[in-house]
Amino acid sequence: MIFLGGTTLNPSDFSVIPEPPAGFKSGFIGIIGRPNVGKSTLMNHLVGQKIAITSPVAQTTRNRLRGILTTPEAQFIFVDTPGIHKPHHQLGKVLVKNAIGAISSVDILLLMVDGSVEAGGGDRFIMEMLTQTKTPVILGLNKIDLRSSLSRPRDVEVIDRSYQELAENLKWPVARFSATTGEGLADLLTLLGDRLEPGPYYYPPDLVTDRPERFIIGELIREQILYLTREEVPHSVAISLDLMEETKDLTRILATIYVERPSQKGIIIGKGGQMLKAIGSAAREQMQKLIEGKVYLEIFVKVQPNWRQSRIHLAELGYKLED
Repeated sequence: MIFLGGTTLNPSDFSVIPEPPAGFKSGFIGIIGRPNVGKSTLMNHLVGQKIAITSPVAQTTRNRLRGILTTPEAQFIFVDTPGIHKPHHQLGKVLVKNAIGAISSVDILLLMVDGSVEAGGGDRFIMEMLTQTKTPVILGLNKIDLRSSLSRPRDVEVIDRSYQELAENLKWPVARFSATTGEGLADLLTLLGDRLEPGPYYYPPDLVTDRPERFIIGELIREQILYLTREEVPHSVAISLDLMEETKDLTRILATIYVERPSQKGIIIGKGGQMLKAIGSAAREQMQKLIEGKVYLEIFVKVQPNWRQSRIHLAELGYKLED
């Protein structure tokens, strides 16, 4: 688990969680929405550190991930979830079930949409689903920084109206912001804070995520595959961290990239090993920022046919239904 500044968590650190001041609030906030609306980017910006990978590829987030922001007045525990979509394989079914499962396990729901385009069928589907929950919902219109590129000023009015009418019918407050630039995030936190109940510190005040460092390191490798390889490859990739040894001067990491077909293995390795070298170099750079130290990274590539359709392989690679 990671503290601010990249330091790691020892189990004993939980024994020193302080008593909260009078009037302190805390709670869990589920961030849900369609794929690629910026959920992970938002959480990274709010906690002030990269704990969730991002990419232009849909369905980047596969695991429910908690990001923790502690202010003098409140502790916000953000639960980033996979994008809700129509699943096409067993992995997709697990991801969607875990995302939907977050709806009933949090104190507040932030439904994020792409505020640079009009509401679509996928947004309406999720909104309809949320009418069945008693959890308070805030509708968050992200990507308002992209509105400056719209050809006509009236387009912004049309976009806002397409969401505003839906939100008013459901009596949901609306927040407009940019997870990339930070515009509007202070107002979003105010809306969320107003709806939190008085509560304790659930985590040490300087913790930013409850996920172990090993998990984030594996995700940093997958992120580079998402950025650097062809469209057919990223969804067929899983990462296994086989070894992580830390010494005073160096962290040694051995990892395996699993793909489903030999052709995908060839793409990952690349001509003369150049693609694998590029993936490893970029991932190692991000890892060194995370742990604030030197990293030796060695990556292997293996073929595991149809791993996304196998419950056994999914569980072995860390993809299972969450409580």
